[in-house]
Amino acid sequence: MPTQVPFDVVIYGASGFTGRLVAEYMSQQYDRSVNWAMAGRSATKLAAVRDEIGAAKDTPLVVADASDPASLRAMVANARCVITTVGPYQLYGSDLVAACAELGTDYVDLSGEPAWMHEMITKYHDAAVKSGARIVHSCGFDSIPFDLGVYFLEQAALEKFGKPLPRVRGRVRSMNGEFSGGTAASLTATMTALGENPALLAILTNPFALANGFTGPQQPADNKVYEDELLGQWVAPFIMAAINTKNVHRSNALLGQRYGADFQYDEMMLTGSGEQGKAIADIVASSNPLVGDDVPKPGEGPSKASREAGNYDVLFVGTNNNGDELRASVTGDLDPGYGSTSKMIAESALCLIHDCPELKGGIYTPAPAMGEKLITRLVAHAGMTFSLE
Repeated sequence: MPTQVPFDVVIYGASGFTGRLVAEYMSQQYDRSVNWAMAGRSATKLAAVRDEIGAAKDTPLVVADASDPASLRAMVANARCVITTVGPYQLYGSDLVAACAELGTDYVDLSGEPAWMHEMITKYHDAAVKSGARIVHSCGFDSIPFDLGVYFLEQAALEKFGKPLPRVRGRVRSMNGEFSGGTAASLTATMTALGENPALLAILTNPFALANGFTGPQQPADNKVYEDELLGQWVAPFIMAAINTKNVHRSNALLGQRYGADFQYDEMMLTGSGEQGKAIADIVASSNPLVGDDVPKPGEGPSKASREAGNYDVLFVGTNNNGDELRASVTGDLDPGYGSTSKMIAESALCLIHDCPELKGGIYTPAPAMGEKLITRLVAHAGMTFSLE
């Protein structure tokens, strides 16, 4: 990790919609007690955002552009950790990861792009190990509530039963808010890349694609409506499962199979019981919130009132063949795609540089990188809860 650099944290993409929210959170929560800077392509736009969000007038502004690798390297060289909200990452993020891995600078992003993440791990993990850079993908709604939710549940299982629970159900009980325009753009970019390189399908359809070569048991089907007898409710496919499940299996691999080599995990949305529950599940399964005319474009997003009216509640149920069972929940107090995500990624960056001096370099998911330390931060500062039920 670089030492004696000007900035603890640089928020790259701070003039974009989500980056602006991250900068606003950093300003309101930490003011200048954290030495942070705003970065983007235009100093004029950055200055306007700085003033609009009420950040201190002396908040530093850094000009950096994804099309100019030299500017990225200069930004990286002057930071302990870079927060990047500039996506789709497969289009604009690779040079930044390369620079962080080479120069030993920590890095967090909001990536929900598993094929790109697979490529980054393959290309830059060894360089990050050598330089000491801690690179952590998926530090927003995908995949922190799910990755840390499973981690929290399994830690409790180890304490109570002395062993992990090999079957975990992730069940979204409620989710109010919008997906980000960046998430929608990432899906579009992924589908375009798949059209150009059909071999990516093997990564996108493999739940163990990020698990460092480990292949576990057959995973539960998560692409159809069915009645979950354990919970007595109908369930529908959850659109973020394709990335979250891969991250959870990578976490298990990086944690030395702490959840078990026979670990099975799926994510679904709970829609209720009876005929009404089935009808809602069928509607959910037939729609895609990331496509259509109403999906926000990158740089667009909901109003402050809409963000503050949002929330989410995810249930995790762990079981084994002996009849043991544990339930845990993770909740957030703002809409998932913007308000809660901006707090999660900011706290992830601060957790890396302040709370994890022992963590060695490499490319991580949130749970093995920060675990309980990040949970503590998210509960204290980011409006999240982690509870056993």
